[in-house]
Amino acid sequence: MLNKLIANILPYMPKKLVWVFSKRYIAGETIEEGLLASKLLNEKGIEVTIDLLGEFINTLSEAEDNKNQYIEIITRFTSEGVKGNFSLKPTMFGLLIDKDVCYNYIREIAVLAAQKDSFIRIDMEDSQCVDMEIEMFRKLRNEFPKNVGLVVQAYLRRTHSDLEVLNDINSEAHPINFRLCKGIYVEPANIAFKKFEEVREHFLADLKYMFENKMYVGIATHDKYLVEESIKMIQELNIPKSMYEFQMLYGVTPELRQMIVEDGHRMRVYVPYGVQWFNYSTRRLKENPKMAQHIIKALFIRG
Repeated sequence: MLNKLIANILPYMPKKLVWVFSKRYIAGETIEEGLLASKLLNEKGIEVTIDLLGEFINTLSEAEDNKNQYIEIITRFTSEGVKGNFSLKPTMFGLLIDKDVCYNYIREIAVLAAQKDSFIRIDMEDSQCVDMEIEMFRKLRNEFPKNVGLVVQAYLRRTHSDLEVLNDINSEAHPINFRLCKGIYVEPANIAFKKFEEVREHFLADLKYMFENKMYVGIATHDKYLVEESIKMIQELNIPKSMYEFQMLYGVTPELRQMIVEDGHRMRVYVPYGVQWFNYSTRRLKENPKMAQHIIKALFIRG
């Protein structure tokens, strides 16, 4: 109850207090802080995916600014030799305002990623965006088969059928590249599975389908049970290390992350940064009220 109470009131508290919670899960506000956090992770044998914070914008001028920032991000991170790639939320580029403008901005970013021999991933957002984001992914992958990936969410009832449909663009030469996560947005029961065990079950079913169809998978979870079951599946199906990786959020379950790395599996950490950290932080806390425990420790134990 205390965790939920903190999660509910935090959005109305001073930003300086919210930052006490946020600084564990966000690299900072500037590109320099994002670079530093990424290089430190690289030194530990961990790759990164960079996420400029912000989503659900209101104007196309914001979309253009976000596009320009990503151009700078890809240029800087690749020129400085950071081992990583880049995650993009289409609503940052005007998906819900003008999807053609959004596509053209993201395509411009994809062109640069391809020139730099890098990679961008289209993040999956709430259910109103799914069809448009899959359509965008199809178009971009057709032009940049090595440089564009997609996120899918196991809690959506449609996801398994989406995988089956998308299998038509999978190939041995260019395996389709997914990040598989549980899903974070609040959706009605007719759209998303609600029970904890049910989501786990579908996560593993989706993962098995991807492995059996030789798709590349970023296994994105902090759930120790799912990590252990995924490793069992990798061993049973004899999946080569070149066809999967594990992925985690910056600052979350570092002990489990280290165990996976020490076990010899590829690990990628999602590194968010930017001035729009406040909304990201409060949303993360609402998704997982148990994180409130870290706030209490930060305030009263760490001094």
